[in-house]
Amino acid sequence: MRYVDGFVLPVPEGNMKLYRSIAQKAGKIWKEHGALEYIEAVGDDLEVKFGKSFLKTMKPKPGETVLFSFIVYNSRADRDKVNAKVMSDPRMKKLMENSEMPFDVKRMAYGGFKVLVDL
Repeated sequence: MRYVDGFVLPVPEGNMKLYRSIAQKAGKIWKEHGALEYIEAVGDDLEVKFGKSFLKTMKPKPGETVLFSFIVYNSRADRDKVNAKVMSDPRMKKLMENSEMPFDVKRMAYGGFKVLVDL
């Protein structure tokens, strides 16, 4: 059964260029090591009238936007293997060491999810 790692995080709009650059490089590394999909999406229509919006959940500060991102794997076991390879990849280590974090990691929501419906 496919497996998904999901992320929601606020990012200062002034850091979007840096965030995108890091995400593009990281996504290539994830895909090379076996991730099926790597998606980073920036908030566009967040003023919803129903449910609890990402804005209310993430409480972005003025000048921040919300990103919704996910990585798809063949299975949870595959996710664990892929992530271990990604984290030990010298390119990823270099990317993390040489890049200033463009967002506050403490404000990121993250989790692993079993796929319930896959059409």
